[in-house]
Amino acid sequence: MTTLPTLSEGSTGPDVRWAQYLLVRQTMSYDQIDGVFGPVTKNAVQQFQRDNDLDDDGVIGPLTWAALHGERERPPLLERGSQGEVVSKLQTALNEGRGEFAPDSNPVLAVDGIFGPITESAVKGTQDFNKILVDGIVWMQTWAIPIGAAGQVIADLCGVPGPG
Repeated sequence: MTTLPTLSEGSTGPDVRWAQYLLVRQTMSYDQIDGVFGPVTKNAVQQFQRDNDLDDDGVIGPLTWAALHGERERPPLLERGSQGEVVSKLQTALNEGRGEFAPDSNPVLAVDGIFGPITESAVKGTQDFNKILVDGIVWMQTWAIPIGAAGQVIADLCGVPGPG
Protein backbone atom coordinates (compact mmCIF):
# COMPACT_ATOMS: atom_id res chain seq x y z
CA MET A 1 0.00 0.00 0.00
CA THR A 2 1.31 3.42 -0.97
CA THR A 3 1.21 6.22 1.56
CA LEU A 4 -0.41 9.27 0.05
CA PRO A 5 1.41 12.57 0.57
CA THR A 6 0.05 15.43 2.61
CA LEU A 7 -1.13 18.11 0.18
CA SER A 8 -1.69 21.78 0.81
CA GLU A 9 -1.86 25.05 -1.06
CA GLY A 10 1.12 25.24 -3.41
CA SER A 11 1.31 21.46 -4.00
CA THR A 12 1.25 20.30 -7.63
CA GLY A 13 1.27 17.08 -9.60
CA PRO A 14 -0.61 13.82 -10.09
CA ASP A 15 -1.60 13.39 -6.44
CA VAL A 16 -3.22 16.84 -6.45
CA ARG A 17 -5.02 15.91 -9.68
CA TRP A 18 -6.21 12.68 -8.00
CA ALA A 19 -7.52 14.59 -4.97
CA GLN A 20 -9.29 17.08 -7.24
CA TYR A 21 -10.83 14.18 -9.17
CA LEU A 22 -12.12 12.66 -5.93
CA LEU A 23 -13.70 16.00 -5.02
CA VAL A 24 -15.70 16.17 -8.27
CA ARG A 25 -19.44 15.76 -7.64
CA GLN A 26 -18.88 16.95 -4.08
CA THR A 27 -17.19 20.34 -3.98
CA MET A 28 -15.37 20.78 -7.32
CA SER A 29 -16.19 20.81 -11.00
CA TYR A 30 -14.42 18.63 -13.58
CA ASP A 31 -13.02 21.70 -15.29
CA GLN A 32 -11.14 22.61 -12.09
CA ILE A 33 -8.96 19.46 -12.21
CA ASP A 34 -5.59 20.95 -13.10
CA GLY A 35 -3.03 19.40 -10.74
CA VAL A 36 -2.46 22.71 -8.94
CA PHE A 37 -3.51 23.07 -5.30
CA GLY A 38 -4.57 26.71 -5.35
CA PRO A 39 -7.29 28.70 -3.58
CA VAL A 40 -10.14 26.93 -5.45
CA THR A 41 -8.86 23.52 -4.38
CA LYS A 42 -8.25 24.70 -0.82
CA ASN A 43 -11.83 26.00 -0.58
CA ALA A 44 -13.16 22.73 -2.03
CA VAL A 45 -11.11 20.72 0.48
CA GLN A 46 -12.35 22.86 3.37
CA GLN A 47 -15.97 22.43 2.28
CA PHE A 48 -15.45 18.66 1.96
CA GLN A 49 -13.86 18.58 5.41
CA ARG A 50 -16.79 20.49 6.96
CA ASP A 51 -19.28 18.21 5.19
CA ASN A 52 -17.47 15.18 6.63
CA ASP A 53 -16.95 16.48 10.20
CA LEU A 54 -13.19 16.89 9.76
CA ASP A 55 -10.97 19.77 10.84
CA ASP A 56 -11.40 22.24 7.97
CA ASP A 57 -7.75 23.22 7.67
CA GLY A 58 -7.68 22.90 3.86
CA VAL A 59 -4.86 20.33 4.05
CA ILE A 60 -5.26 16.83 2.65
CA GLY A 61 -3.66 14.60 5.24
CA PRO A 62 -4.38 11.00 6.30
CA LEU A 63 -7.91 11.67 7.64
CA THR A 64 -9.02 13.63 4.58
CA TRP A 65 -7.46 11.06 2.22
CA ALA A 66 -9.36 8.34 4.10
CA ALA A 67 -12.65 10.25 3.79
CA LEU A 68 -11.96 10.74 0.06
CA HIS A 69 -11.13 7.01 -0.33
CA GLY A 70 -7.83 8.08 -1.86
CA GLU A 71 -6.30 4.60 -1.59
CA ARG A 72 -8.68 3.17 -4.20
CA GLU A 73 -7.71 2.40 -7.76
CA ARG A 74 -7.18 5.38 -10.03
CA PRO A 75 -8.69 5.57 -13.51
CA PRO A 76 -6.33 4.69 -16.35
CA LEU A 77 -4.61 7.17 -18.59
CA LEU A 78 -5.61 6.43 -22.19
CA GLU A 79 -3.84 7.86 -25.20
CA ARG A 80 -2.95 6.96 -28.75
CA GLY A 81 -1.61 3.41 -28.69
CA SER A 82 -3.72 2.28 -25.71
CA GLN A 83 -5.74 -0.87 -26.30
CA GLY A 84 -8.30 -3.01 -24.53
CA GLU A 85 -11.78 -3.23 -23.13
CA VAL A 86 -11.71 0.21 -21.51
CA VAL A 87 -10.85 1.77 -24.88
CA SER A 88 -13.82 -0.09 -26.43
CA LYS A 89 -16.10 1.23 -23.70
CA LEU A 90 -14.75 4.74 -24.25
CA GLN A 91 -15.39 4.44 -28.00
CA THR A 92 -18.96 3.33 -27.32
CA ALA A 93 -19.49 6.19 -24.84
CA LEU A 94 -18.14 8.77 -27.30
CA ASN A 95 -20.39 7.41 -30.05
CA GLU A 96 -23.47 7.47 -27.82
CA GLY A 97 -22.59 10.89 -26.36
CA ARG A 98 -22.55 12.73 -29.68
CA GLY A 99 -24.73 15.83 -29.30
CA GLU A 100 -24.90 15.42 -25.52
CA PHE A 101 -21.39 15.62 -24.01
CA ALA A 102 -19.50 15.28 -27.29
CA PRO A 103 -19.99 17.35 -30.44
CA ASP A 104 -22.21 16.07 -33.26
CA SER A 105 -19.21 16.65 -35.53
CA ASN A 106 -17.15 13.95 -33.76
CA PRO A 107 -16.37 10.99 -36.03
CA VAL A 108 -18.35 7.80 -35.48
CA LEU A 109 -15.81 5.41 -34.00
CA ALA A 110 -15.26 1.76 -34.78
CA VAL A 111 -15.54 0.00 -31.41
CA ASP A 112 -12.32 -1.98 -31.79
CA GLY A 113 -10.50 -1.31 -28.53
CA ILE A 114 -7.64 0.48 -30.32
CA PHE A 115 -6.97 4.11 -29.40
CA GLY A 116 -5.83 5.36 -32.78
CA PRO A 117 -5.92 8.75 -34.51
CA ILE A 118 -9.71 8.74 -35.03
CA THR A 119 -10.39 8.00 -31.36
CA GLU A 120 -7.87 10.69 -30.45
CA SER A 121 -9.73 13.13 -32.71
CA ALA A 122 -13.04 12.28 -31.01
CA VAL A 123 -11.46 12.75 -27.57
CA LYS A 124 -10.09 16.15 -28.63
CA GLY A 125 -13.52 17.15 -29.93
CA THR A 126 -15.10 16.11 -26.63
CA GLN A 127 -12.48 18.00 -24.63
CA ASP A 128 -13.00 21.15 -26.72
CA PHE A 129 -16.81 20.77 -26.45
CA ASN A 130 -16.43 20.70 -22.65
CA LYS A 131 -13.92 23.57 -22.54
CA ILE A 132 -11.06 21.64 -20.96
CA LEU A 133 -7.46 21.06 -22.03
CA VAL A 134 -7.50 19.66 -25.58
CA ASP A 135 -4.70 17.10 -25.68
CA GLY A 136 -6.41 13.90 -26.87
CA ILE A 137 -5.45 12.13 -23.63
CA VAL A 138 -8.15 10.63 -21.43
CA TRP A 139 -7.24 11.11 -17.80
CA MET A 140 -8.74 12.66 -14.67
CA GLN A 141 -10.34 15.74 -16.22
CA THR A 142 -11.77 13.90 -19.22
CA TRP A 143 -13.00 10.95 -17.14
CA ALA A 144 -14.88 13.44 -14.94
CA ILE A 145 -16.86 15.11 -17.76
CA PRO A 146 -20.54 14.93 -16.81
CA ILE A 147 -22.74 12.98 -19.20
CA GLY A 148 -26.06 14.49 -18.23
CA ALA A 149 -27.53 11.43 -16.53
CA ALA A 150 -28.11 11.91 -12.79
CA GLY A 151 -24.59 12.76 -11.68
CA GLN A 152 -22.84 10.32 -13.99
CA VAL A 153 -19.53 10.98 -15.71
CA ILE A 154 -17.67 9.38 -18.62
CA ALA A 155 -15.77 7.15 -16.15
CA ASP A 156 -19.08 5.57 -15.07
CA LEU A 157 -19.91 4.60 -18.65
CA CYS A 158 -16.52 2.96 -19.06
CA GLY A 159 -16.42 1.04 -15.78
CA VAL A 160 -13.39 2.86 -14.41
CA PRO A 161 -13.16 4.38 -10.92
CA GLY A 162 -15.25 7.53 -10.92
CA PRO A 163 -14.86 10.64 -8.84
CA GLY A 164 -16.63 11.28 -5.57
